[in-house]
Amino acid sequence: MIRWHVPRKVGWIDLLLVAGLAGLLFVVVDFAREWTGVYRPTIEIDLSPSALPLYTLFSLTRGFIAYGISLAFTLAYGYWAAKDHAAERVLVPLLDILQSIPVLGFMPALVVTLVAAFPSNNVGLELAAIVMIFTGQAWNMTFSFYHSLRSIPADVSEAATAFRFSGWQRFKWVELPFSTTGLVWNSMMSMAGGWFFLMISESFRLGDKDFRLPGIGAYMSVAVDRGNVLAMIEALVAMVAMIVVIDQIVWRPVVAWAQKFRVEEGGSATEVSSWFLSWLRRSRIIAGVERVMHRLTSRTTQRKVRASRENAAFATHRTATILSRLVLVVVVGLLAFGAWSLVRVLRDVSVGEWGGLAGSAGLTLSRVLVSTALGTLWTLPLGLAIGLSPRLSRILQPVVQVVASFPAPMLFPLIIAALAISHVPLGVGSVVLMLLGTQWYILFNVIAGAMAIPSDLREAASAYRIRGWHRFWSLYFPGVFPFLVTGWVTAAGGAWNASIVAEYVTFHGRVLRTDGLGARISSAAAQARIPLLVASVLVMSAVVVIFNRTVWRRCYELAESRFSLSR
Repeated sequence: MIRWHVPRKVGWIDLLLVAGLAGLLFVVVDFAREWTGVYRPTIEIDLSPSALPLYTLFSLTRGFIAYGISLAFTLAYGYWAAKDHAAERVLVPLLDILQSIPVLGFMPALVVTLVAAFPSNNVGLELAAIVMIFTGQAWNMTFSFYHSLRSIPADVSEAATAFRFSGWQRFKWVELPFSTTGLVWNSMMSMAGGWFFLMISESFRLGDKDFRLPGIGAYMSVAVDRGNVLAMIEALVAMVAMIVVIDQIVWRPVVAWAQKFRVEEGGSATEVSSWFLSWLRRSRIIAGVERVMHRLTSRTTQRKVRASRENAAFATHRTATILSRLVLVVVVGLLAFGAWSLVRVLRDVSVGEWGGLAGSAGLTLSRVLVSTALGTLWTLPLGLAIGLSPRLSRILQPVVQVVASFPAPMLFPLIIAALAISHVPLGVGSVVLMLLGTQWYILFNVIAGAMAIPSDLREAASAYRIRGWHRFWSLYFPGVFPFLVTGWVTAAGGAWNASIVAEYVTFHGRVLRTDGLGARISSAAAQARIPLLVASVLVMSAVVVIFNRTVWRRCYELAESRFSLSR
């Protein structure tokens, strides 16, 4: 437990805290007014600089609401998949499919359905934007949490069993703390991934219908459409400022706080510091809230300890198992119904088209693997440097977040122009376009893995004068390998998703395309060939699941058995 320094009287830090909470309340009320306001078919986006602060707060609020939903989904879905081996056979492949389905593939149906469900206000449109941001956040967090639960050291689990921890106590004191480091860094990556599709989420158009929402993404989209370079620069400055502020008052304190969950058996690691967390520890208000929460938690824990008998625990386990099986039956039933519906749609796809989709899938798979390998080449050494050095982490953490959060599609025209000047075919250039949005998944996971390496092992390596490549292969690579696999899985999923805009590009009124599954999906959507579109998405999902089951799963097993520092 953190021991807060309690000042004798309310100071200026408490006054700033109260002012900040009042400002937060104002944003929440204003955002709620936007939700419940009368639905407007067209929203005029004000490109004046004075409108940017409120637009930025609106986008930030949507991002954090989506993150809250993503975190809840991560804890529930990841825990279920890790604890129920029968459900795991369905849930993990389903997660592979969910992260590989192109975002633009289901966005029109989602927006139209939610808007129709709330025709008199903006709730449906706001929910659609939040769900779109959620799809850019949830998958890598869930993979990280699931793998962390599977990698808990055997001696720690045995100790929890010996002390007769209940399911809640095991989750609270063992499983969640052990997963915290990876979860924190993947949370930062999730927020960055949410900003990646912000322009699309807040400025979606379908035919003659305009589904824009007030926000920094819509501001940037309108600025691009009008060719207003000054407004584009102002939007970028506002986004960078937002990311830096959130890094300093949210993520940096969380990273510093999460250090107490490191797996250590001795040694002294250099701690990551946070000026904002140091300020909060000097707040009388925060200290009072912490004391009250600690008392409530202690009482609840004591009652649970007294109530946790073997028979009760056994009954609870049986109840959880029965509930898991019932929910799994419902999920399988829904999947079966969806499969039957797909069969009816796919009857119009010819054998030749299926063969063409299979060949295109092989081409896109090769580009996905190349982009993942290229991303690993530079993110592995940089991630190790940042994760092993608190000084570099303090300097580069906000920089990495800003670069990772930059909407990469805005750079596509410049890259396509450079490729055209260099006479590089799109088949090669699409790898670069995929790389722009997927390399960050690897980097953030490597940083998390490097920070999780026990300092006593690093000190032992120094004592035995293990340096250079020998230290890398014997300590650093085994230490980050479990996190690296998670980065590979999520980066590959992101590359599959990005293939629809990397293999089929509109440039100066011309459509540039290269043969691949992403190009076939975009082409089918543009021509409204629904059966071929569904078939293309189905082939993509099948290839992702098969590859994950045969390659990435073996990497996970290798990480759990050979490359786990705690076994």
